[in-house]
Amino acid sequence: MQIRFIRVPIMTNIYNHILKSKIENEKLLAILLDPDKIDLDKAEILIEKINQSPATHIFIGGSLVENNILDELISKIRQFSPFGGRGALPIVLFPGNPSQISDKADAILFLSLISGRNSDYLIEHQVKAAPILKKTQLEIISTGYILIESGTETAVERVSKTTPLDRNNPEYILQTAQAGELLGNKLIYLEAGSGADIAVPREIIKKVSQNIEIPLIVGGGIIDLQGIQKAYDSGADLVVIGTAFEKDVDFFNK
Repeated sequence: MQIRFIRVPIMTNIYNHILKSKIENEKLLAILLDPDKIDLDKAEILIEKINQSPATHIFIGGSLVENNILDELISKIRQFSPFGGRGALPIVLFPGNPSQISDKADAILFLSLISGRNSDYLIEHQVKAAPILKKTQLEIISTGYILIESGTETAVERVSKTTPLDRNNPEYILQTAQAGELLGNKLIYLEAGSGADIAVPREIIKKVSQNIEIPLIVGGGIIDLQGIQKAYDSGADLVVIGTAFEKDVDFFNK
């Protein structure tokens, strides 16, 4: 299948574009930047590599984020964008907790970790974030976040103190995704975790994709372009690359 990457124009509704892309089978790609792993002195080179890549979105966030450079990082991305101003690519927050909110971004994935049973990540962090978000112009995209067993303990598992869903029980993973959809989430995000040994299995992506109506994001454990293609072929609408790009900014040139 020939994949078409479509750059997202400056727009007021990022979710509508994701939805439209799903309908038209235009696959999307996000590069995830963890502020804790970014050297701002080298930001210009990093952003240049992103702009040269087929990425359609930039996600920013991490499980902890302790260095407090979020606003500055987003400003750097806009500064070094080839189009200036609001930037060529939408900047979407992918927060681990309410401290990772910046009104300088374009949108936020308002995550609920529906694979776990830790109330802090199901609703408590969201309650604390609500008054902060109400003061911003961020587009808020409710997202059902599902952590899948990946062969090693990931940062998400460690920080959230939740157990990933068993990769050998695809039916329960599907039921969890469908519950998230019925609860009103606009996106479902299947996550193996940052630095995962094993990506989300193709059969799980396919099963979930074929049985929900909302767009499906897949990330974690994808280490090469073939992995991206396999996720697309299995039904992912948007694939997220983080660790692989962190380790090699020339990832997309190979």
